[in-house]
Parts: sequence; structure tokens; C-alpha cells
Amino acid sequence: MAEDVEPSKNKENAVSKKAKKGITIDFVKPENFQQIYAIGAAGGHSPYDFRIGFYNDTPKMFGDSSESRVIERRVEAEVILSPVAALELSRWLTQHISEYESVFGPIARAIPRPKKEVPKVVEDSTELQGYI
Repeated sequence: MAEDVEPSKNKENAVSKKAKKGITIDFVKPENFQQIYAIGAAGGHSPYDFRIGFYNDTPKMFGDSSESRVIERRVEAEVILSPVAALELSRWLTQHISEYESVFGPIARAIPRPKKEVPKVVEDSTELQGYI
């Protein structure tokens, strides 16, 4: 529902513009409409579209707690957007995150991300060249 891009103070102006054009947008949810909760998103893009998969993680424990853990990442839904729609989604998210933070304060990450270690340089190796 990315149509809500105008701040509330500009809604009256937006309504008058829409009235002049005679355009009304009705949002309809089909019978098979589903709403999901996701803890993250992953995806990528091609020259033609952007793909965003929304996922949830479930930890799977095996044996002793000191052994390695497995996390099952279940992709709940994927959204495919044209480049223009992806740009509009980015603008919509930026605006709404800004509005959220102005009311509730900055959004903090729940889990701090570990710092990436700088790879150690091995003195007696050579750089690979060409294609791998």
C-alpha cells in the first residue's frame, strides 16, 4: 500500500489534486489475501526487476550446545518489483521510517552485528589473475 506517500499536512492538497483529475484508488484485498510477519529480507536485482524475499529464522539445535548450530531460514513470500516500483518503495520506506523515528526515536538494531575481520595477508602468495 505504497500510495500513502504524502505527509498528513499535504493530504488536503493531494485530495484537491486528485479531485481535479477525477482519480480515486480503492484498495481491495482478495479472499486469499495473506499477511505475514518477517524478521528479515534478502534479494537482488537484474536489469529487469528487483526481487525481495521475506523470511523467518528457526534455530535447530543438534547435540551438545557447544557444537555448531543450524538455522532454518524459511522464505515466506517474494515480491518482484519493476525498477520504478522499487524506487518508489525506497522513497516510501524512507519517509515512513523518518516519521516513525521522529515520534519514537531512532530505530536500534536488536542484535549488534559483529565487525568484519580484515583478512590476513600471506606474504609468500601471489594475486590470482584472470577468471576464476
